[in-house]
Amino acid sequence: MKPKVLITDAVHQVMIENFEASNFEVTYQPTLSNSEVYDIIENYSMLVINSKILIDKKMIDRASNLRVIGRLGSGKEIIDLAYCAEREIVFHNSPEGNRDAVAEHAMGLLLSLLHNIQKSSNEVKEFNWLREKNRGNELKGKTVAIIGYGNTGMEMAKRLSAFGVRILAVDKYKQNYSDQFVVESTMANVAKSADVVSVHLPLTSETTQLMDAKWFAQFHKQFFFINTSRGKIVHTKSLIEALESKLVIGAAVDVLENENLTSYSEDERNQLGQLLAFENVIITPHIAGWTFESKFKLADLLSNKMILSWNYHRIVKVL
Repeated sequence: MKPKVLITDAVHQVMIENFEASNFEVTYQPTLSNSEVYDIIENYSMLVINSKILIDKKMIDRASNLRVIGRLGSGKEIIDLAYCAEREIVFHNSPEGNRDAVAEHAMGLLLSLLHNIQKSSNEVKEFNWLREKNRGNELKGKTVAIIGYGNTGMEMAKRLSAFGVRILAVDKYKQNYSDQFVVESTMANVAKSADVVSVHLPLTSETTQLMDAKWFAQFHKQFFFINTSRGKIVHTKSLIEALESKLVIGAAVDVLENENLTSYSEDERNQLGQLLAFENVIITPHIAGWTFESKFKLADLLSNKMILSWNYHRIVKVL
């Protein structure tokens, strides 16, 4: 009997082809809800998810035959990894698949902020030709801080290196990681010297609302702020206050604390309205890693990782 894999989100066809070529029976149902997955998960040996399916203790207990879980992208916050390990379920994610896309998007946001690209374009659409008002800032010569030096942080540094900038990196879980692109640094040094801060952190209990009023208050100078990681890392009200005080002189974010706009409370609506009212703020709808190329790479990389794990599990079981 063929092992069964359930794919619960839209993927590139290459993932299905890879699984079928390795003799898996594939169920491709990208519109399944969390409860619908719960109802059928006991029938599957492998599961592919993105961000809508919660892999908690209840789901894992239901998944009596599950051996491998694959997450499209990098996020781990919706998965009880400790309980997966206890149940000997292997977990894979695929941050390599969209790291180029995220880094390119972050660069685009940064350059748009510095050179007033979106702002001035919107003004021209209103038949306003405002040159002096849109005098920009050059990136060359500035100090850029990368918070989180993992997959996307490293790719961001590579791209920044072509612009003649000094790049500081802060990553509390690494040591001796200075390289040809970055200088290993501390938040204290970043707060003193950074002209640009770009966030590349995972969402964990430690990073949730890490960037609050206290975090912003430590900075000694004005800076541009970029976040393409997770919205819940930044306390929205604190970012608004930093913009109002002109400590943050421009912000570009691809993520929000709550990305389900239809569920917004009155307070959330007001905060989003405040952000949108700033001329020096750019918000994109969590599309940094969302390219045609990354869709292929995510599917190809993740399916191959999962197939290798399954084959290893099968060999070990035989032995």
